[in-house]
Amino acid sequence: MEKIASFQVDHTKFGVGMYISRIDDDIVTYDVRMVKPNGGVYISSPSLHTIEHLFATFARNSQFGKNIVYVGPMGCRTGFYLLTRGMSHEDAIELVRSAYRFIADYNDEIPGCTEVECGNYLEHDLESARKDVLPLLEKLKDYTVEMLDYSYHFGK
Repeated sequence: MEKIASFQVDHTKFGVGMYISRIDDDIVTYDVRMVKPNGGVYISSPSLHTIEHLFATFARNSQFGKNIVYVGPMGCRTGFYLLTRGMSHEDAIELVRSAYRFIADYNDEIPGCTEVECGNYLEHDLESARKDVLPLLEKLKDYTVEMLDYSYHFGK
């Protein structure tokens, strides 16, 4: 089988940040990396699950809701994939900044967190989710479109 694009990126050369993983026709896949790959620290499943609910809900309810194709966690528990259509890279960065600020400040019921709405509704951790978004939120403060390219970070 052919190696998929995300396995062709050297995960030892980048850390926390937001990157363009791939572009397929009009769909852009962003790698929203919250912890350094293989860094020994990973996002707990309950926190990742909570961030997923809040990130997806925020994104789909934002002014860019119609541009969101998918928001979902990485199996390695180091971040999320954000798939967009018809949205500028600047707007994608701002959406993630806004979503993560929203999560960091969120203190209410987790959306979609009932037995009827979620397949694992008991596995959530809002307190950890609020803390786990902070490193990426800090990293994105002065993020530019140029920084979305993995190679920008190689050697730094």
